Amino acid sequence: MLLPDRNTIDRLLRSYRAQERKVLSRPCDPAVRRRLEDTSYTLCVLMGVRSAHEAVHAAEHYLATPRPAVAAMAPGAAGRHARGPVGAD
Repeated sequence: MLLPDRNTIDRLLRSYRAQERKVLSRPCDPAVRRRLEDTSYTLCVLMGVRSAHEAVHAAEHYLATPRPAVAAMAPGAAGRHARGPVGAD
C-alpha cells in the first residue's frame, strides 16, 4: 500500500490551517477561498477521503501515528526490483 509522504502531509496541513484563518479574516476574497479549496482537494486526494473535514482528521491521525519499522515491511519488498526493470533480462 502506498502512503503519502509525511513531510508533504505536514506541510499541507499547516498550509490548510493558515489558509483557513485567512478565509475567516477575508471571507469575500475569491483568491483566498480558491487557495483553501485547492489545498483541501489535495489533502482529500492524498488521504483518500471526500471532504476537507475528513481529510484534516485523517492527516492529523496519520501524522500522530508512529512510522512503521523497516522490518515490518513485507519480506523481500526492499529488494524486489534490485535486478532492474521488468523485461530487462
